[in-house]
Amino acid sequence: MVNRRHLIALLGATGLAPRLAWAKDYIDLNWTDLIPEGEVAAPPGIEALMPHDETMAMSVRQPPSSGVRNDWNGEVVRIPGYIVPIDYSGTGVTAFILVPFVGACVHVPPPPANQLVFVTTADPYESSGMFEAVNVVGMFGTASTSTQLADIGYSLSADRIEPFKR
Repeated sequence: MVNRRHLIALLGATGLAPRLAWAKDYIDLNWTDLIPEGEVAAPPGIEALMPHDETMAMSVRQPPSSGVRNDWNGEVVRIPGYIVPIDYSGTGVTAFILVPFVGACVHVPPPPANQLVFVTTADPYESSGMFEAVNVVGMFGTASTSTQLADIGYSLSADRIEPFKR
């Protein structure tokens, strides 16, 4: 037999069910979110204004970072970007630098460290190439990492990597 309390609880729960079904399990981040307040991102194409010496490594030509933000440390986030592979397992990428624009760290100098994310994944991602835009979802944090390509200000342990969708 259903009493009044059960009926009210049932009606309240059914009202929440549609909202819970649509709830995101991550925070959407944009690249501008990673820059400390009051600072300006170096726009893609800034490398044309920088001294160009073919003998200098890309990492040497990296602009200085203005610091990082720790607002999302320990949070699950989703951020779009492009893959610059670092480590492979078979044909799949297991560690990479997520960059905000095509060619960063490879064809042009890297952006500042606060515009780069070092991503690791337990499940190798079969990338279709460096020009593929992806969304990466996982645990986010600040972490100072240095590779031969660039200094990196953030890290992300990926739960999901998927082709980019808004």
